Amino acid sequence: MTNFRLMMLAATMAMASSVPAMADSITDNPFYAASPLTFQAPAFDKIKDSDYQPAIEEGIRQHDLEVQQIANNPAPATFDNTYVALEKSGQMLTRVLQVFNAVSGANTNPVLQQLQEDIAPKLAAHSDAVYLNSALFTRISKVHQQLGSLKLDPEAQRLVTVVYRNFLLAGAKLSNADKTKLKALNEEESTLSSQFNNRLRDATKKAALVVNSKEKLAGLSDAEINAAAQAAKDRGLPEGSFVVTLQNTTQQPALQYLTDRATREALFKASWNRTEMGDENDTRKLIVRIAAIRAQQAKLLGFASYSAWKLNDQMAKTPAAAIGFMQKLVPAATARAALEAKDIQAKIDLDQAALKQATFSLQPWDWDLYAEQVKKERYDVDENQIRPYFEINNVLQNGVFYAANKLYGLTFRERHDLPVYQEDVRVFDVIDKDGLQIALFYCDYFKRDNKNGGAWMDNFVSQSKLMGTKPVIYNVTNFTKPAAGQPALLSFDDVITMFHEFGHGLHGIFADEQFPTISGTSTARDFVEFPSQFNEHWATEADVFANYAKHYQTGATMPQELVAKMQNAGKFNKGYAMTELSAAALLDLDWHNLSAKAPLQDADQFEVAALKKNKIYLPQVPSRYRSSYFLHIWANGYAAGYYAYPWTQMLSDDAYDWFKTHGGLTRANGDRFRAMILSRGNTEELSVMYKNWRGRAPKIEPMLENRGLK
Repeated sequence: MTNFRLMMLAATMAMASSVPAMADSITDNPFYAASPLTFQAPAFDKIKDSDYQPAIEEGIRQHDLEVQQIANNPAPATFDNTYVALEKSGQMLTRVLQVFNAVSGANTNPVLQQLQEDIAPKLAAHSDAVYLNSALFTRISKVHQQLGSLKLDPEAQRLVTVVYRNFLLAGAKLSNADKTKLKALNEEESTLSSQFNNRLRDATKKAALVVNSKEKLAGLSDAEINAAAQAAKDRGLPEGSFVVTLQNTTQQPALQYLTDRATREALFKASWNRTEMGDENDTRKLIVRIAAIRAQQAKLLGFASYSAWKLNDQMAKTPAAAIGFMQKLVPAATARAALEAKDIQAKIDLDQAALKQATFSLQPWDWDLYAEQVKKERYDVDENQIRPYFEINNVLQNGVFYAANKLYGLTFRERHDLPVYQEDVRVFDVIDKDGLQIALFYCDYFKRDNKNGGAWMDNFVSQSKLMGTKPVIYNVTNFTKPAAGQPALLSFDDVITMFHEFGHGLHGIFADEQFPTISGTSTARDFVEFPSQFNEHWATEADVFANYAKHYQTGATMPQELVAKMQNAGKFNKGYAMTELSAAALLDLDWHNLSAKAPLQDADQFEVAALKKNKIYLPQVPSRYRSSYFLHIWANGYAAGYYAYPWTQMLSDDAYDWFKTHGGLTRANGDRFRAMILSRGNTEELSVMYKNWRGRAPKIEPMLENRGLK
């Protein structure tokens, strides 16, 4: 719960402060004042690891004083002296947390990891000091009670509604005794979540597969083998060693190519068991305690479960609605996956017979390799034929940026004068159709051992007209970095990831709100993934695809024959993809549907029982995330919200269906989507916002068709 509450708190911390500094020395801290760089971009060349802790502590002190000033104001509560004042509070804390969260996620070190754990309970306590402040909530409530008679514009009315609801969900109406209990639970949960994050990062690094023979990596490209050799060298391993690093998900990219079955099994099991080795990085005791704490928090707040609390302000509204939606997908997904498994098993049998060897039963570590072979035979598509057409810079400049130009009129100009936190990070000015700069965009695409797994977007600086701030956005992914002098060639999944994260970026770039709390991507979880998944569609749009899918050596456009093969194969393996995704979503909901009376669970037993209960337990199709390394739900704010990915697939596919019937990739369509969705933040009830743009509520049929489930 604390992560979500901190997210709400961060939204109330804008960019103004009138509180004096604690000591003269703090005025030298790079976070004390707004950065002088373009759009207040972080001055990374001035920031040291030792700057974060004093800035956070001073930021908390300043914000505490500001909140007390608002709460104890003798004047009658008004929108301006309560809601607007709260929006303007927390200058320093906002600034340092936005940068600290970015760097500790993408470029951490032992100092920052320890600081994460140390400050987590302090931030939780500070969040409670705001949301459980009785005097402040009295003023919040008085303004909310007058909402019908106040002459506020729609965005201001929405702010009152959202902030009041945030306070209620955080426990503002609890008795003092229950507030004390909640504070203790919040601090413990925050500490454990931070520990989980650090253990998982360390476990993922430690569990990387090390092999001492190039032959064991047969099937990988020369560039991938060179990258594995470089990774071993970076770790100080002996000459002739190779390291295959792990990504955040259960399945690993290399499993699609490795022909040595023993290596595949070892890699899969390294991934599967990474946080269950009984060592200092084992997370199982942490997650069962976090789940229990969340159930107790929910009970204190008057909800039957954590998921009931969390979904109260989401589009789905209730756990029953989220589960009901998922249950519409499970039968079609698992039926399709079962058919795919039969095809793959038949391929294994034929291959083993041809080799005059005994066949074997399909296992999770076999799926990707043989699925790729079935795909190649059925559609004559080989991933190794495709990768040379997806050089990373070409995809970015002539794919991602090109689509944004066609739809919204944006152009991008790379900068080399702004400091970055790591040498691979790139920075771009974002220029609007009228020639004015509206944002900065940072991208950090390559995997490092000190980077969290997965991919994400966030803000260094959030947009707000009230504060006079423009968006400074960043995207982070974990693409394999090539050896020196080699091109960075992406898989098509990587291409989709790049478009996805930039979709989040557009949601932040186009933010046009007065108030930071409801600006940009500060929306419900089951809406925020809509713009990102919608943007994925443009990766395969003919005009866009032809503009970036060019051979990195010759510059030749991908042959139409190969394009057609890719398109024909587009719905292949969709049963697997939706089954692993649905398994993770339902697993998340089951963990967070536990009542406060439930005993501490056995993580492994709970997981198997939950999947079987939801009729989505297929041994050959493991959950996209195992409970013990499910970063999204234990540390990244997606608790009881992972269903948002398939939910927003429904929104995105339904939205793309509208585009197809209204002329497709046109500036007029893009401008309408920007005006009615991307620039609106959380300024309106999100189901109403979608319906106003679409003309009706979303339908699931386009999703089922697009995902090959119908």
